Amino acid sequence: MFVAFVLCFFGFFSCKKYLDQSPQSMISPTDPYKNFKNFQGFTEELYGCIPIMTAVGSHNNWNFGEDEIWETGETRLFAYNVDQGDYWQWNSAIFGSWFKNGGKPETNGNADKGNLWGLSWYGIRKSNIGLTNLNNLVDATDEEKQLITGQLYFFRGWFHFMLMQYWGGLPYINSVLPSDQVLKLPRLSYQATADSIAKDFQRAADLLPVDWDQTTAGTTTLGNNNLRINKIMALAYLGKNLLWAGSPLMNKESTGDASYNIDYCKKAADAFAQALQLIESTKRYEFVPFSNYSQIFYTYNQGGKLPGSVSVGGHIYREAIFMENNAGVGGRWRWNQVNDYRPMTINNSGIKCTPTANYIDNYGMANGLPIVDPVTADPESGYDPEYPWRNRDPRFYNDIVIDGTKCCLNPTSSLKENQQYASLYTGGLYRTSSNTKGMLTGYMNSKFTSKLMNDFDGYRDNNTLSLSFMRLPDVYLMYAEATLIGYGTPQSIATGYTLSAVDAINKVRDRAGVGHVADKFLGSSDLFMSELRRERAVELAYEGHRFVDLRRWLLLTERPYTFKKSIEFDRAMDVDNPTLYLNPQNGRVKNFREVILFERQFSQKHYWFPFLKSDVNNYKEFKQNPGW
Repeated sequence: MFVAFVLCFFGFFSCKKYLDQSPQSMISPTDPYKNFKNFQGFTEELYGCIPIMTAVGSHNNWNFGEDEIWETGETRLFAYNVDQGDYWQWNSAIFGSWFKNGGKPETNGNADKGNLWGLSWYGIRKSNIGLTNLNNLVDATDEEKQLITGQLYFFRGWFHFMLMQYWGGLPYINSVLPSDQVLKLPRLSYQATADSIAKDFQRAADLLPVDWDQTTAGTTTLGNNNLRINKIMALAYLGKNLLWAGSPLMNKESTGDASYNIDYCKKAADAFAQALQLIESTKRYEFVPFSNYSQIFYTYNQGGKLPGSVSVGGHIYREAIFMENNAGVGGRWRWNQVNDYRPMTINNSGIKCTPTANYIDNYGMANGLPIVDPVTADPESGYDPEYPWRNRDPRFYNDIVIDGTKCCLNPTSSLKENQQYASLYTGGLYRTSSNTKGMLTGYMNSKFTSKLMNDFDGYRDNNTLSLSFMRLPDVYLMYAEATLIGYGTPQSIATGYTLSAVDAINKVRDRAGVGHVADKFLGSSDLFMSELRRERAVELAYEGHRFVDLRRWLLLTERPYTFKKSIEFDRAMDVDNPTLYLNPQNGRVKNFREVILFERQFSQKHYWFPFLKSDVNNYKEFKQNPGW
């Protein structure tokens, strides 16, 4: 519970009673902090407190918006419980809740490392212990002192921020709490908590380098410093914290006003501008070329190499800015993910998780225009429901398996094409091979694995998946949103930067070869926001962002965001026609339509997670979220 975690390990660090210890075994209480090597060793445990999002037991799930639907009746999954409105399961769902209470960073297994709630309070306390002991760092250069201090401030702010996204305003813990006093720390408003977080992120940004490899202290770990906290991370999270504080949900929680807070958004835009200017001038982070797009999310058969960056022609493109905990990353897919994305006809355990058709509608056309109505032809964009997968956004073909896509190199039965190629039309084998595990929506997810991943050809092994809590396109898109609101128009530019809000979106689209935002969306903030939201949905699809976005925009309870839909259609060509399999993007269909599979029945209380009853019962100043 909250009090237990903020007080945990107090006894360890203040204990004065030693039993049967020889003088040689006694360690001075200042030894962990006396020099850079020791203090950095103390600080390293904070990296172990970063949670794992993609490996929390079997059948992992981390997308809780309208983006996915899991097999009917899979009550063990947190995603299922979210659909039912049962947020209490954040602490007790068998599969998929990476938010849980409990856990220690030194745990050997990966399950406890998914515990955002417990590890965050642990990390906050450890950060405060470190900050309290800075005066004991006597054997260190100024650079080394700045590195230690900057990391501690960053992590204190980051753990508070991560908790606040889901539970709202908190007590801001900025000291080592005594164990002999009764706590009566009131919950602050979201914005009041964010103000304290902003101070810590700014302190970190002022102290940390852009690249540890360029520091004297970093030479001892040269080439292995990519994931260490740096100035760009601190500035980017400063901007994110301020943008979230200015978003409609958080502004409503703090002030009662359900619109954006312009002042917070303007400050967020300036922070993002500073981060992006550093990124572009130093090339510390860069877009991975689109030909290597999949390696941002997973690597296959590369000896467990972390995704998020790629070497092309001897140049390393680093796109992942802040990644989830990578403990046990090499085995996550093999033991947790492999059964969730393919039907039983090519995977013995069968499919469980499918992208919703309504979310796929966000993937517009290659010319940059959106699909206005998926069942109606649109001469302007070129969309035609008779050829619904033709000339689409290139990211659509990377992320999604469509009807006719080759999914198996060597089928082992007489099913031939029906087994080897995705039969996703209404009544097709992939949708009917199992009563409980059929392909529900007419689409499959291929963002995190090769389209050929199946039991028959060994693609289930050697797939290394790890996601980023923040990567470079996210920063550009957050900059675009903050600048639009803070400075007023799609053409506005934040202080000290060169790109406008619309330029930032177009920069993200350029990497994928997608057309720019059309002029008709540039005449008003509302029209531009519709394209900005769509761009976030496409570029950041299935990476765990959508649930927070829908909540902060106050759209979670609004139609059409409550729907989960499938597509239904008949093939307009013979199922054995080889033309379909040569180029499924040009597949012609009949009777194309969308069907509502499920509608979530949410109320206002579902914008925030409930606190554990054991926490809110500790003292009256720690209040429960409304409705729970």
